[in-house]
Amino acid sequence: MAGTGGVAAGYGTARTAWPRLDGIAYGGDYNPEQWPEEVWAEDVALMREAGVNLVSLGIFSWVKLEPEPGKFEFGWLDRIIGLLHEGGIAIDLATPTAAPPAWFLKAHPDIRPVTRDGKVLGGASRQTYCPHAPEYIAACNRIAEQLAARYADHPAVVLWHIHNEYGCHVAECYCPTSVAAFQEWVQTKYRTLDALNAAWGTAFWGQTYTAWDEIDAPRDAPADANNAQRLDFARFSSASMLELFKAQRDIVKAHNPAVPVTTNFMAVMNKPMDLWSWAREMDLVSDDHYTTAGSPVRHIELSMAADLCRSLAGGAPWLLMEHSTGAVNWQPRNVAKLPGEMIRNSLAHLARGADGILFFQWRASRAGTEKYHSAMLPHAGTDSRIWRDVVELGRRLRELREVRGSRVQADTAILFDWESWWALELDSRPSVDVRFLDLQFAYYEQLWRAHVTTDFAHQGMDLSRYRLVVVPQSYLLRAEEAENLRQYVRGGGTLVVSFFSGIVDENDAVYLGGYPGALRDVLGVRVDEFLPLAAGQSVSVRAVHSGGDSDSDAEPVGSGTVWSEPVELRGAEAVLTYADGPAAGHPAVTRHQFGEGHAWYVSTRLDPATLREILRRAAADAGVAFDTQTPDTLESVQRIGADGSVYPFTLDHSEM
Repeated sequence: MAGTGGVAAGYGTARTAWPRLDGIAYGGDYNPEQWPEEVWAEDVALMREAGVNLVSLGIFSWVKLEPEPGKFEFGWLDRIIGLLHEGGIAIDLATPTAAPPAWFLKAHPDIRPVTRDGKVLGGASRQTYCPHAPEYIAACNRIAEQLAARYADHPAVVLWHIHNEYGCHVAECYCPTSVAAFQEWVQTKYRTLDALNAAWGTAFWGQTYTAWDEIDAPRDAPADANNAQRLDFARFSSASMLELFKAQRDIVKAHNPAVPVTTNFMAVMNKPMDLWSWAREMDLVSDDHYTTAGSPVRHIELSMAADLCRSLAGGAPWLLMEHSTGAVNWQPRNVAKLPGEMIRNSLAHLARGADGILFFQWRASRAGTEKYHSAMLPHAGTDSRIWRDVVELGRRLRELREVRGSRVQADTAILFDWESWWALELDSRPSVDVRFLDLQFAYYEQLWRAHVTTDFAHQGMDLSRYRLVVVPQSYLLRAEEAENLRQYVRGGGTLVVSFFSGIVDENDAVYLGGYPGALRDVLGVRVDEFLPLAAGQSVSVRAVHSGGDSDSDAEPVGSGTVWSEPVELRGAEAVLTYADGPAAGHPAVTRHQFGEGHAWYVSTRLDPATLREILRRAAADAGVAFDTQTPDTLESVQRIGADGSVYPFTLDHSEM
């Protein structure tokens, strides 16, 4: 492929400012306020024994820092920062705004968030705030200013950690303040009511607005709320949270621009935040990742999250801000990690571009909601398997310090778009079984098992660096993004597109003329009707001979579930056909030469083995290595240094 690739304006980030650290970052959240001060010196000594060189400090410390309105107490923080600094441990200092104090909630009850169904959420927890409440915004900025003025030039503070997990628990607020902010946002976006009514399709069900103050948040209604309005409310909510981050970021940067700033993402877990738009605002991309307890593919889910986070960082090194040494506390069944799994998980993140491995948390809590969440120093203390593994991991990371700064290179990308995720999973779609992450993982898993290293990309990016681009689900596709994919294939790229993609524009309005709307020409197919399958229903698919004929007596080669379509060929060739079901006799998988490249279309959810074979054939078109000989229990990936040094990682997951 010609060109070196790049990132279009508005997507991803091209810069990374790494904190001043010697070696790979290692440590975790440290909450000394949960413990008497006589424990602190022991903590620092044990951190040194484990090889810890970075801790995140102050994340939930608002009430201890500001016990009364405007009264700040920093003595305890001065002392623990001093102890850590003397011990050679650097600090990722947080602004504690994810946990407003009880006195603040009492003084400002209107800042409590309101859910879509009108419920006002209470305190005694975290994330209890409306992102549009002026009192909350002012208080956040005030404490950020106080912290920055005192600590921005401290030699131990090497990174700023703004807030914690934006979008977690409360991502949207439906209170009167938020409604007023939404009205202002849409007025800025559309300028005229005619433009807004056209974009939202308000002629349907007589929803036309004649004044800006008639517009409400799309709360629960007697029937489904306007989907375009809900989509805009999701955009507005993500942008509102981002403004909170940017305000605090700018405050701390003003005191010392040399100290990088981040916030922790929760990449694949954080549906409400459009992380492509967030990533470009970071000095350093960081992520929280937790495996699904007991899942036999949790190691592949981990790799997917790591690849997505690396891609949000524009390929640059990123920081794993949180993961667990063992079990978490918040899943229905908190299965502990197997012996060796914590170290293997950590090295898998490192292999896929992380230059720092941090945990929640350093010392396991005795009280509170997360007291059964594992930690680096567990309830059992140092006489425990987890502690021995923590020390061993620290030793290994010191041995691997040479890897720091190297990058993962991929010639395959999977498209991932938060707006399409939001739009796909709104109400009144053809099938509730079409789920964004399910399809993303289905395609990622088969590439992973074939040892194909993948980036994730947005459909608006320059894709020319990739030989193969896979589209598991892009229901929403802007016209210019469809053109970007068209030009990618025309220039020699290989594109694989799954069903129900390219269907609507940015306003959730259907592209007319047949499906898959914006991608009909590049795929060389047309569909006049969706034929989703009933729950539990499957269809069989047959191979097509080189001459283009399907043998009706031949045994099926695979199956499909969830979806089918009566695909018409408009330049493409059939690769598989439906042997039965509502689309019997029609192509199920097609291949189309378009310009110098090829575009594949998969119109059903294929079984894993058949999907892997289709991806193998598409990879052959693209000239991408597709390894079906190496066991798929082995994870193989490599990092490459600026001087060309190669750092291969091979991890054995056969015991998962």
